[in-house]
Amino acid sequence: MIKIDVFVKDKNWKKYISNPAKYLKDKVKFINSSILFNKKYINFSILLAGNKEIKMLNNKFRKKNKTTNILSFPFYKRNEIKKKIKNEDRIYLGDIILNFYKIKKKARKNEFEKEFNKLWIHGLLHLLGYQHDTNKNFYKMRKLENRIFKQTEKTKC
Repeated sequence: MIKIDVFVKDKNWKKYISNPAKYLKDKVKFINSSILFNKKYINFSILLAGNKEIKMLNNKFRKKNKTTNILSFPFYKRNEIKKKIKNEDRIYLGDIILNFYKIKKKARKNEFEKEFNKLWIHGLLHLLGYQHDTNKNFYKMRKLENRIFKQTEKTKC
């Protein structure tokens, strides 16, 4: 079972998603039913932030003094996470920070939730060790993102 701890730093999030914790809980139902996480307790956190917070974190941890749409901070290294999932029942994956203003800017009219879903799924896959550092890895990650996204879109919140 996946549990997401949600922290709202920028109040503008609630104008688009009134209860982010419930919204995400409903969205992970498909992922919870996947064989990969069968009988596992997977936990990660999402910080719903704005420009100020994400710029500060991007500068502090990545030495990039600019805003971005998403930051992912995996708790485990890429080569450790699959072993952890295979061998342990309780795993903390890490943290995702999402920027309200970047999502709002990119989202077309009335598609904020779609853009939000794409990004948190992307961040989750980074926490699970997926990367897009090569074309092969990019397409592998994109295929899985799209599969999860399509399933979560069937879930109405």
